Amino acid sequence: MISRETIEEILMRTDIQSLVGQYVTLKRAGSNLRGLCPFHSEKSPSFTVYPADNSFYCFGCGVGGDQISFAMRMEHLDYPDAIEFLAKRAGITIVETDNKRYSNEPKYDKARFYQMNVDAARFFNNYLFSSDPEARAALSYFTEKRQLTIATIKHFGLGFAPNSFDTFTRHMLAKGYTRDELVAAYLCRKHDEKGHVYDAFRNRVMFPVIDVAGNVIAFGGRVMDDSKPKYLNSSDTPVFKKSRNLFALNFAKQTCQDEIVLCEGYMDVIAMHAAGITNSVATLGTAITSEQARVLSRYTKRVIISYDADEAGRKAAQRALGLLEEVGLEVSVLSVPGAKDPDEYIKTFGVEKFKEVISGAKSKFDYKLDGVLGRYDISLPQDRIDALGEVEKMISQVYSAAERDVYIREVAAKFSVDFSSIRSDVDRIREKNAQKYKRDESKRVKESTVGYFDTVNPDYIKAPAVAKNEENVLGLLLLYPDHRKRVFTEGLLDADCFVTGLNKRVFEFLASAFASGDDHLVSINEVFTQDEVGRIMKMKTARLELSNDADSLMVSISSLKRSVENHSSGQTKTMDELARIIQRKQQENK
Repeated sequence: MISRETIEEILMRTDIQSLVGQYVTLKRAGSNLRGLCPFHSEKSPSFTVYPADNSFYCFGCGVGGDQISFAMRMEHLDYPDAIEFLAKRAGITIVETDNKRYSNEPKYDKARFYQMNVDAARFFNNYLFSSDPEARAALSYFTEKRQLTIATIKHFGLGFAPNSFDTFTRHMLAKGYTRDELVAAYLCRKHDEKGHVYDAFRNRVMFPVIDVAGNVIAFGGRVMDDSKPKYLNSSDTPVFKKSRNLFALNFAKQTCQDEIVLCEGYMDVIAMHAAGITNSVATLGTAITSEQARVLSRYTKRVIISYDADEAGRKAAQRALGLLEEVGLEVSVLSVPGAKDPDEYIKTFGVEKFKEVISGAKSKFDYKLDGVLGRYDISLPQDRIDALGEVEKMISQVYSAAERDVYIREVAAKFSVDFSSIRSDVDRIREKNAQKYKRDESKRVKESTVGYFDTVNPDYIKAPAVAKNEENVLGLLLLYPDHRKRVFTEGLLDADCFVTGLNKRVFEFLASAFASGDDHLVSINEVFTQDEVGRIMKMKTARLELSNDADSLMVSISSLKRSVENHSSGQTKTMDELARIIQRKQQENK
């Protein structure tokens, strides 16, 4: 286990403003800093960094904690890996005796997995250039059918998986990797329960997936004919999460600051890069996810969606529009005329023509408008009314009044309808939506206030008054070591004063930390889940603007004890009433 002293040293050397600033644009707000939350989509900043105690909290989604919490969430790491990540960043070497894995953590070593993927990529690449007839056919597929140069093939590390049951497996076993490791990395598949395995990728051209740090993390394999499935992609592994990565972002990150082209497939991206359009990436065999959208928002300001022209591509583009807008990105959609995808267009018409197509990408509004017009015949009165209704709803969702006016004028001209009529309809829709939002928000606040749907501390609803007082006391104890010293040395409170499960555990944690001399509470991320850490951080921030002196502590403790007594007596009263009702029913039935 990593020693407390080592963790304290890591935290001392990790300034949270510098850490968070790598991912979030922060602006000064008094003594604190504020920015858009990297963990949920928002337009107004509710994410606050507190440099004084190296902590953060988002008032929008409830995420919070310290430097370790941030690294765990931002880099999708478990607790030990987050410690190692911050240690490396701070230039601290964790000695081997400190670096034992916890018994409940995965047994796989990520560094070994990265090396295993490198060895696999080398095998596939070397095999592509071997004398095997099938390998020569694969190389011909790349160079003749796909018109890739050898330089491009080597740049992307492309390869070929032989049409064999275990050629790859035997090679990797000879290098010292175990069958379990190969299966966990999705390089092999289990054949039976006796431990026999076989090659996961067979008779496919191979595309290694590389993360922004330069690690080989996964593979995609494509058939060279029309057999199915056309693509076979790595499933999630200890070093790869499909929903969080993008193909070729390791290259595109150098040139995508202003805009990035988002494609469906590996070959589209490779064709673009080969043509000098290096600010292009692709999703990994699936439609874009909210996590991928947030990743893109870290690297660029604008995304041009370039999906296939078929129905599946159009549906994927509609989904992508919403997700990318949610993270604050400017979005446009590329229509590729006379070709099914960018790869085919570049080969048919050339790269200069394709660059012209990119420059003419449609705005999100024009793309959606074209979709509506494609479903209706606006020469017919009823179709025109129905289509206009859909378009007015679209316009009503635009935040900028000036932008709405531009769209209204465009639509008025296209539908031959008076500008003021459309604006009146749009204003009415916006007012209706605003009223609904207020009702929903009021309901949400009311429910959250009394603890409904509280999955972090489900006991809250059983005793809301007690839970509120518990959080007041815990907020004071979390903020000030002096308060902890007084409470625990004088015995002002014990665990029996806490009714709700989470808050009782927090109090016991604070008592244990005090007994061990841990003023910095460094093990909080080890003891509690990240959702629980967020709730604990909320307790601290709720007290920041209040009086927090010794008198406030005693008042809060008295309020807690009084509410616990009232809760206990209320429970007793309820039980007595229930007993009387049962006794009366029994007498009535005699």
